[in-house]
Amino acid sequence: MARTTDLDRLLETFLQEGLPGCGLKVAQNGKTLYEGYFGYGDVEKKVPVTDRSVFRIASMSKIVLYTTMMMLYERGKFLLTDPISRYLPQWKESRKLVMMPNGQLNTVPTERPINFSDVMSMKCGLPYCNGPALTEDRTLLSMQECMKPLWEKGHFTVQEQVEAMSQALLSFEPGTHWMYGFSSEIAAALVERITDMPVDDALRTYILDPLGMENTRSRFFGDIQERMVKLYSRDDDGKLTPVNSSLDDKHLPGAEHEMGWGRLFSTVDDYSRLMQMLACGGVFDGHRLMGRKTIDMMRSNGLSGVQLREFQNEVYNEGYGYGYGVRTLIDQGQGNHNGSLGAFGWSGFFGTWCEADPEEGLSVVYMHNCMSETDRFEHLRVRSVSYGLVE
Repeated sequence: MARTTDLDRLLETFLQEGLPGCGLKVAQNGKTLYEGYFGYGDVEKKVPVTDRSVFRIASMSKIVLYTTMMMLYERGKFLLTDPISRYLPQWKESRKLVMMPNGQLNTVPTERPINFSDVMSMKCGLPYCNGPALTEDRTLLSMQECMKPLWEKGHFTVQEQVEAMSQALLSFEPGTHWMYGFSSEIAAALVERITDMPVDDALRTYILDPLGMENTRSRFFGDIQERMVKLYSRDDDGKLTPVNSSLDDKHLPGAEHEMGWGRLFSTVDDYSRLMQMLACGGVFDGHRLMGRKTIDMMRSNGLSGVQLREFQNEVYNEGYGYGYGVRTLIDQGQGNHNGSLGAFGWSGFFGTWCEADPEEGLSVVYMHNCMSETDRFEHLRVRSVSYGLVE
């Protein structure tokens, strides 16, 4: 059985291998099994990482978003088979790319419109489109052309972004393949239309405020900017280089900094509250936020054989399938995983990782902000030792 000292040593090893700093919290059924913070949030100024350190969570923002969607689902606001055009009329019709017998690509109407399930399971056929980079991908070229006027404008709402993208070509028939990408922007726009409030306000109303996640938002407020850890990149030799803070401009208040749906920042403790709620069947600190069976649905694998191969091609997704906004464990052997089937979570581009295990009431939240190629090294070790604490 693992001990908390094993996690101490592990996180110290990460620093020796070159990480600037990190934090971890493991909780089970409302009790903290482990909480530790190591290294620096600002290496140059020797500012230590603490429980008040704020991290960019990038794609881990999706769990907040899709949990909100599942809450709306269980309140009867939509069916997963509903077309998204019910709330976003511009998406009533779409066109897709098809390979002709002569090997050429052609565009034809889709057989059916994109529905809620397609969006929430990354099956709508649109990759990420973050800038006018060179590409030969026809769908991405189409998305870039749609976004060009908004990029030239310099700022835009998520509704403007989603409306522009409604004219883009899909890579495939909705629901037939798995492709990580633009689905979350559509989901954010849907949340706004369903709740009749900005997506940030909806996330606060349904999740952040009820869970007491006071440090989790998309826009800077109070002393958050001062508490945010510095973002670094690390090369193959272990050298750390600060990354230009312009990446954080999207967190600045004001419409002039808005660029679609802004990703969130959070603390280890804040995010642990969300993951504990999900691990404990929708209950946190004695209060129920959502139904246990809805969480079971959220963490059920919805990928076919072809889609599983597409999904497991991504880094450290071995043994996992994909549900609604989360990876979910479907094969402990394939994943070399010492947790339970159905354990689920996600990760973020800047080094954050999380998982909830409803069978054990266990949650694990790990955070660092360093752009490198070693996330697999750190995250999977955190996972195996954290599960080793379970009696």
